[in-house]
Amino acid sequence: MRVILWAMLCTFLAVTAQAQVAQLDPDASRIREGWIGGIEVTLGLSQPVPWRARVLADPPRLVLDFRNLDLGKVLPGHGRRITSIRQGTVRPGWSRMVLTLARPHIISSAEMRTGDGATVHVVLEGADEAEFAAAAARPEPPEWALPAVPPAPEVSGEGPLLVMLDPGHGGLDPGAEHGGLHEKVLTLAFANELRQVLLRDGTFRVALTREDDRFVPLETRLTLARQAGAGVFISIHADAVAEGEATGTTIYTLSDEATDRAARVLAEWHDREDIIAGVDLGGQDDSIARVLMDMARAETKPRTDRLAAALEVAVKSHRIVMHRHPRQAADFAVLKAPDMPSVLIELGFLSSQGDLAKLRDPAWRARMALAVRDGLLAWAAKDAVIRPGLRR
Repeated sequence: MRVILWAMLCTFLAVTAQAQVAQLDPDASRIREGWIGGIEVTLGLSQPVPWRARVLADPPRLVLDFRNLDLGKVLPGHGRRITSIRQGTVRPGWSRMVLTLARPHIISSAEMRTGDGATVHVVLEGADEAEFAAAAARPEPPEWALPAVPPAPEVSGEGPLLVMLDPGHGGLDPGAEHGGLHEKVLTLAFANELRQVLLRDGTFRVALTREDDRFVPLETRLTLARQAGAGVFISIHADAVAEGEATGTTIYTLSDEATDRAARVLAEWHDREDIIAGVDLGGQDDSIARVLMDMARAETKPRTDRLAAALEVAVKSHRIVMHRHPRQAADFAVLKAPDMPSVLIELGFLSSQGDLAKLRDPAWRARMALAVRDGLLAWAAKDAVIRPGLRR
């Protein structure tokens, strides 16, 4: 007997997220087209999360939304009945998987099985145009409303440049842990210390993406920076490695290889008003949005590189030990704003006894805060001279 889709799936939001962001397990996931007209989707998750499923039209597609789930890489396995699979962030805290269907299907069953982790199991069966149109046209129940964007953070200081400090992790996401110290606690403590140093200088205004121990989705962090009108974004972390030896401070920028994918993901999944400050992309298609982002990034990337270089010089001038590769590039979500210079600073490694002792030391953290301030001052002075010339 066919299950009424929206009435059945309303109950799924009662499933609550547990201690950390869930992960998709590709080895426990599969998409099978194994019987006449049918499609079976099985997704293995590290833990239960709130989720929902529905079909939409133009083109026919199955849409799966998840709260606090890292979908990772796109799953393989589509074929004759599924023509493409896309996945990414649709709103802060919500990820989405979209399976484009070659012909209309409706959901005949959908459930989350829990135990050692969780398994989402969705079965689709072929439908005629009328059946599919009725399923796709059903309005979303009010309880399906995605969470609203949080209010803009409080800004302190009187200076011209607003620095958005992003203490990594928080709430249900503790980050790295070693020796009884959690990364989320350390990053918030250092962000508050750095804020005071920057405000005392008088050159900066400062805001934080979180003021306490709460979970802030990665995409929301850029949204908060955009709302506050930030001119620069600094994410603060302190990692740990399971194997090998890693020590010292590291400064990350967005990798060149990641910029194209970042533009695609932002264009397809992010709120359009969040992508580029002062540019309305609401009426633009994805290809035009990506072109505009490329243009913005052409100016922003050199500014970001200069910021990373200035921070490296300042950290070394304060005789703070850096990683053997002090500047690196990575595909971090918080570095993807195309028009805002953004860096991620790994203060050190909790897995290193030497770094752990320094990270616990208020005097060392004060020195690091001064180094970041000096790097920002040097960069801002140079940027104020160079940037107007680039725009002429």
